[in-house]
Amino acid sequence: MTFNKKTLATCIAAAAASSLMASAAQAEMSDDEIRIGYLADMSGTYRDLAGPGGLTALEMAVEDFGGSVNGTPIEIFSADDRNSADVGANAVREWVDEDNVDMVAGLVASSVSIAVTKVLEENDGLGIVSGSAASSITNEHCTPNHIHWVYDTYPLANGTAKAVVEQGGDSWFMLTADYAFGHALEADVTKVVEESGGEIVDSVRHPFPTNDFSSYILQAQGSGAKIVGLANAGSDTVNAITTASEFGLTDSGQQLAGLLIFLNDVHALGLEATQNLLLTTGWYWDMDEESREWAERYYEEEERMPTMVQAGIYSSTMHYLKAVEAAGTDDPETIRAKMAEEPINDFFARNGQIREDGRMIHDMYLAQVKTPEESTGEWDLYEILSTIPAEEAYRPLSESQCKLVQN
Repeated sequence: MTFNKKTLATCIAAAAASSLMASAAQAEMSDDEIRIGYLADMSGTYRDLAGPGGLTALEMAVEDFGGSVNGTPIEIFSADDRNSADVGANAVREWVDEDNVDMVAGLVASSVSIAVTKVLEENDGLGIVSGSAASSITNEHCTPNHIHWVYDTYPLANGTAKAVVEQGGDSWFMLTADYAFGHALEADVTKVVEESGGEIVDSVRHPFPTNDFSSYILQAQGSGAKIVGLANAGSDTVNAITTASEFGLTDSGQQLAGLLIFLNDVHALGLEATQNLLLTTGWYWDMDEESREWAERYYEEEERMPTMVQAGIYSSTMHYLKAVEAAGTDDPETIRAKMAEEPINDFFARNGQIREDGRMIHDMYLAQVKTPEESTGEWDLYEILSTIPAEEAYRPLSESQCKLVQN
């Protein structure tokens, strides 16, 4: 190619503009790094449903993205919140003040998430909540600085409780974890049960976490309720189901309704104890080819199949990184808006969309635990019975108390 003066000047100008654009994009990345903090229970009640496995899922997302965004490297921090709101809030405050962390991921115990999102709002940060269940996180506790990704108590009640009442389980005893998540789940279940024609005959709240469920199961047996609803999660749910089995609760005609059951819970308890249990889930590893492909990669890392929370951590991290790439900045306000612009349709979410209250709505699923005879392998645990469409699964904005929603 022959260059004349005009062509050469044009090329120089284009190269200069390109260089300036690249420099500007780089300058938009604070500290010349994208810093992600992973906060979760790494050693306690909720360890298996998120914990170290959730960190693995996040690391897989970063690796699959190439380890950098527009040439800016990604750095990951992690901490164990020990299911303490104070510990979690202090860890995030330190990340923001001293390490300039751009986004906080994980977030499991609802009390921790509520405390952390307040810190993020005060400091103009960004959080993606993947493990917490309390629907209040994008209702009365919503902020412009966080997104709630995987599930919450509203679809759990709409799915499991509604299905159980329709099958004749119209009298309930509620066994509830005594903190934000349990209270929210109990309230949402009570609303669905009563609107479906059933009643809550009695309830009891247990400390979080709890090892001894004997007295609570005895109260449930004494209530005469057809259904004992477990508004708890993790090892609390496992301990409650184990105690109920030891006390012969189901042998006497009562039925357990696990309102937040994770894959690892069913695996730990075994199909003999959990067969035919109805549950609502946001994702299952064996639901389609795309899910199986990712789950098998995860299995190679962890030697166990992922929960919906771990899958959601990967999904939300990828969506975040794509938004950073598209926007050319890690500014929290810009990124949250960019994430809300783009629909989410990946191996985890179908018909996903981030609403103005920060709730990522997507299809949910009513599932039933298989019998030992139906299962074909160690992790072949669920049968998906039906899909709950995204727009029906979550609390409608018309009922929202979120300050960001214009009713």
